[in-house]
Amino acid sequence: MSVPVDDGGCFACGPDNPAGLHLEFEPTHEGVRSQVTLRPEFQGWKGIAHGGIAMMLLDEAMAHAAGAAGHRGVTASANVRFRKPVPIGVPLTLTGRVVWQRRNVLGLEADVHDASGTLLVHGDGHFVSKGPLDAVEDRRNPAGRG
Repeated sequence: MSVPVDDGGCFACGPDNPAGLHLEFEPTHEGVRSQVTLRPEFQGWKGIAHGGIAMMLLDEAMAHAAGAAGHRGVTASANVRFRKPVPIGVPLTLTGRVVWQRRNVLGLEADVHDASGTLLVHGDGHFVSKGPLDAVEDRRNPAGRG
């Protein structure tokens, strides 16, 4: 089994990616949370984030929720429900949570809300655990196993 390694270059959360979003997630009682304000270069239609960027936000929140639950998860499938346009240039809140686990498969959900708490996008997906978070030494686990 190949274990994913976080080398800091992730487009969504990698601190070493100059074009990236540099998302930082914090644990909550339900899963994880992050805040972001999307820059103009992530626009689709005028003033609105490209749908692929909105989906990426959900995917990243689910990945970090898997990590918070102790797994190095990779996306197996994802479903997205766009409820309202995701605006550019305003604060957004991302949340992610694990809703079930069966062996090495995790069921996850994620949401993007605006500053008033309005749900903009909801996603759910299945991730496959490729090992425990402490499987290798990397940015997410500086100590490594052992």
